Amino acid sequence: MMSLLVVGAIVVSIVLGYRTKINIGLFAIAFAYLIGCFGLGLSPKEVIAMWPLKIFFIIFSVCLFYSFAIVNGTLEKLAEHLMYRCRHFPHLLPFAIFLAAVVISALGAGYYTVLAFMAPITLLLCSRTGLNLIVGAMAVNYGALAGANFVSSQSGIIFRTLMTNSGISDNQAFINSFGIFASTMIVPIVVLAGLILFSRKRGTAMVSMAHVDRPSPLSADQRSTLILTLVMMATVLLPPIASLILPDNTAVAFVNSKVDIGLIASVFSVIALLMKLGDERKAIASLPWGTIIMICGVGMLISVAIKAGTIDLLGSWIGTNIPPVLIPVAFGVVAAFMSLFASTLGVVTPALFPLVPSLAGTLSIDPMIIFIAIVVGAQATSISPFSSGGSLILGSCPTDEARSGLLPKLLFRAAPLGFIAALVFNLLLTFVF
Repeated sequence: MMSLLVVGAIVVSIVLGYRTKINIGLFAIAFAYLIGCFGLGLSPKEVIAMWPLKIFFIIFSVCLFYSFAIVNGTLEKLAEHLMYRCRHFPHLLPFAIFLAAVVISALGAGYYTVLAFMAPITLLLCSRTGLNLIVGAMAVNYGALAGANFVSSQSGIIFRTLMTNSGISDNQAFINSFGIFASTMIVPIVVLAGLILFSRKRGTAMVSMAHVDRPSPLSADQRSTLILTLVMMATVLLPPIASLILPDNTAVAFVNSKVDIGLIASVFSVIALLMKLGDERKAIASLPWGTIIMICGVGMLISVAIKAGTIDLLGSWIGTNIPPVLIPVAFGVVAAFMSLFASTLGVVTPALFPLVPSLAGTLSIDPMIIFIAIVVGAQATSISPFSSGGSLILGSCPTDEARSGLLPKLLFRAAPLGFIAALVFNLLLTFVF
């Protein structure tokens, strides 16, 4: 009974969030308090302790450092240069949009930020070049997602933290994150290639990119920001990679044990401030506070669900009612349907990742395959107009008429196409590996 109540609270939080436009995380915090204290008999201190402090600190510190590249225009300038480089290859414009979004997102801007400033550019390019709106929307959405999944970027960090919180070792979580990033790069490339070939056969491919002007070079501050960002990424990535290559080296193991991306990002934020690469107040104001509240608030409610035994019950049901070989595919389908209406980072992965380790151990399945299937499935339908990605793309439309025309295309063409591609990929992943 209590498990059903918690599941109902999660669903109600999502519905209320979208109906009232109030942050889902705030509803989740309220339900965590009411169910935790009055339903499970927990003390207020125990409920407050369920606030995912580690995830909060990591997102805060990493986004603070990367916000300097947003505030001083470094990431936007990089996007302009990438577009300009592809001006002589108009048929590859979807890949240019995808690559630009991947690079900017991987450099730390994160999914929401990249869509916020890349989606308007993409829609403008579609209108000027004749590029199909669905292809353009999928290219920018896929790119922002894939880049954010990089190990040292926003989504990749959250995935790693969720994995380690559910019992996966740091090294294995690092490997799993690379698997997720690689998978979410492969699916878009195949889908976009198919869409481009289909468009060219129908004679509806874009005709011109002559309007793309040569962007001005990066300023001194922007070059310094880019260099500092690359150094930070190397500092975060090299020790874990060295540890995987040299597992018995004590020096490498010691250095790797001291690496924490949140603390490292905090140090680099101080360096950026000392170098005067951006205004501190603007950097803090540009942090994705809404996303942070949503992820942490829902995390509290998921912790209540774990306390109530809901997660174990769901895992047991899946383990006994679905053939083991189809477990990853089933997780991918569930994640895809959840993502039609909910955030991958804030709702889907916090709810499903805790199920994976025990279920994978019981059924002798590689946990990485299930983790990949969840993310690939969830991100396949994030372009739905009722999810975060689709709503941001719709918000970038210049007129209400364009918005009303794009909504059914995202819901009835882009989201189903993404779902089919994810389903095929997860089937291949399951039966090949």
